[in-house]
Amino acid sequence: MLFRSVETVRKTAWEDYQKPILEEREEVMDILDEIAGNSRHASDLSRIKEQLAAIPAPLRRDIHSAAHEALRTLRAESNPTKQTLVQWKNAREAENQERYGSLLYDGSVAAVPEVKPVYSDASPTLMGFEIVNAGFDAILARNPRVIAFGEDVGHLGDVNQGFKGMQEKYGALRVTDTGIREATILGQAIGMAMRGLRPICEIQYLDYILFALQTMSDDLSTLHWRTAGGQSAPVIVRTRGHRLEGIWHSGSPMAGIIHLVRGMNVLVPRDMTRAVGFYNTLLQADEPALVVEVLNSYRYKETLPDNLGEFTVPLGVPEVIREGSDITLVTYGACCRFTMEAAQKLSEAGIEAEVIDVQSLLPFDVHGRIVESLKKTNRIVFIDEDVPGGTSAYMMREVIEKQGGYFHLDSPARTLSGQAHRPAAGSDGDYWSKPNVETIFDAAYEVMNEVDPNRYPAIL
Repeated sequence: MLFRSVETVRKTAWEDYQKPILEEREEVMDILDEIAGNSRHASDLSRIKEQLAAIPAPLRRDIHSAAHEALRTLRAESNPTKQTLVQWKNAREAENQERYGSLLYDGSVAAVPEVKPVYSDASPTLMGFEIVNAGFDAILARNPRVIAFGEDVGHLGDVNQGFKGMQEKYGALRVTDTGIREATILGQAIGMAMRGLRPICEIQYLDYILFALQTMSDDLSTLHWRTAGGQSAPVIVRTRGHRLEGIWHSGSPMAGIIHLVRGMNVLVPRDMTRAVGFYNTLLQADEPALVVEVLNSYRYKETLPDNLGEFTVPLGVPEVIREGSDITLVTYGACCRFTMEAAQKLSEAGIEAEVIDVQSLLPFDVHGRIVESLKKTNRIVFIDEDVPGGTSAYMMREVIEKQGGYFHLDSPARTLSGQAHRPAAGSDGDYWSKPNVETIFDAAYEVMNEVDPNRYPAIL
């Protein structure tokens, strides 16, 4: 009896699933008949229709494949009814893009209004770790749903003191330590976020994201998409990385990350002020994110905004951090500091470089600000610490292919990345493993040397 009931439900479900597909098949078959009535390819269209009709349980792909074959057959024929099939296919294509590819993000991040940082004569200058510490203090004070946890986050206040004093102030339930288990840290965060809390889970170094990447990729980044917007888990994964001059603490596997976590935002602030602005933005939205802070920035001084708890940094909006007219240098994170130093040396050599900090890799330059710079300079170099063909190549595709930057180039676009191996240990290992001031200078100068070798004679 139970078996019959289950079988009845199964059959009904299958029929309900097949009904609209069968209706679409009938629509295409009718259109093919209409076109065949006035086509020299009538026999080919009849064959396509018969093959489609013979499929016992057609899928949508079968129908679209048949429609595409018919349009290929008719490509050189001026048939007035052919446009009916074109219109049908385009309409169904849009429906299926929505059916199978929509809701990767919920759009809430884009709706957060930008609030710029405010400074006054009384704004103090603090170390970077003090800036982010003050930012987390403001966040924990205003939002009781925020919970921060990870290795050394509680008692120690994290290895770089971003949560220093927060456990004593807000209690061990809100700011707490975990064991050395990155995958479990992320799993706890997903469960908390799905139950209404706003977890900031810390993976101590960017290199160790790899231990949690499977769960980030399979579970967190896909949740909103695979439930058609029915569920979300706005987890904030906080980490730090790029340059610590050690083999296992200096990796920048950004391309591996961004290509595996589509459905998350991946943010790469160059300093702690912008990191706090990103946290403020994310906590007003419902999308998961990875925030990669720059290790070296904790020990550099910054000015504390007067509105530290309120200002926001929009996602997908690059910032021009140096104006220039000769060449555009595009980078992010730790490389911003080196690129700015190189730009100053280029200026001394008669080259004015425009430096752009992309700020976020997912989303990437949603308003096309980089291509606007390229229209002015007509030359561009993409710089980052990832392996060759990694994030620098990703950025190049976004600008040159998707934004149409190709049409504004007077010189070939270039990339400057790290080496193909893990960063070697020590300051010298770092220097020869990743872009530095000299290699950034050389990359830009070589482009200008090709343009005008007399004005910019070769250095080597």
